[in-house]
Amino acid sequence: MVSALRRAVRTDRWVLAAAVVIVVLLLVALAAPLLSALEGQDPYTYDIAALDPATGVPAGVLGGVSAAHWFGVEPLTGRDLFAIVAYGARTSFLIGTVSTVIATVVGVLLGVSAAYRGGWVDRIVVRVADVLLGFPSLVFMIALGAIAPASFPRPLLLVLIIGFFGWPRVARIVRAETLSLKQRKFVSAARSLGAPPWHVLRVELLPNLWASIVVVFTLSIPANIGLEAALSFLGVGVPPPTPSWGRSISDAIGWVATDPMFLIFPGAALFLATWAFNVLGDGLRDAVDPRSGHRI
Repeated sequence: MVSALRRAVRTDRWVLAAAVVIVVLLLVALAAPLLSALEGQDPYTYDIAALDPATGVPAGVLGGVSAAHWFGVEPLTGRDLFAIVAYGARTSFLIGTVSTVIATVVGVLLGVSAAYRGGWVDRIVVRVADVLLGFPSLVFMIALGAIAPASFPRPLLLVLIIGFFGWPRVARIVRAETLSLKQRKFVSAARSLGAPPWHVLRVELLPNLWASIVVVFTLSIPANIGLEAALSFLGVGVPPPTPSWGRSISDAIGWVATDPMFLIFPGAALFLATWAFNVLGDGLRDAVDPRSGHRI
């Protein structure tokens, strides 16, 4: 898989650009306190002096962009927009990545077990996956987010919900791959020599599924980051004042005419994150399976 990533980065300039964007965004997320301290701001302090007292709109050009506020400030509150975007990267990457890990682990375990064991195990996993894939998950997430107790940590709730609805897609892909591998001679040979099921799964199947799992994992992260942003946009994501790209975009909708920069910066960060992970995932898929096609 590492060699496939190197090959994709070396042969495709878009994959290289996507990898650079991901690394930069991850560094911004990890170094958010340091970068905010360098700027001299934080995402929680109100700076009313940076606002027009008559309208509440950021004073100055480009939404109040200045040496003190690199991305300008938030209308009405004067909170620093660069700090909000930097700390919002932490929220989006944390929820998107952890929920993807949960969905991938559960999906791989259930998908491999269903394909290898067959019978009633396969039927149950497939039927449950079909139900969840056809279920209006976003409506359920909104409803659960609205009725969940305020004492329950909202990031944990989002991780659990997104991870729960994410495993069926992974399980279907892994099940199909396992059904194909199950017919290969090396698996049949291991079983005929008396290898126990756990040995066959761990030694024969999982190493050959690793490339597909990594590709699915990489492609699932942007979807889950976007889902977290959508839930925050709809008001059932992480509660304020915790920075979130989705909530910033939601708050910015009413200010587009007077302060478009309030929308542009968090919107651009969300776009770059989802674009980069999608391009990287596509590049990995093409490197692992050249028959899957190439982007234009």
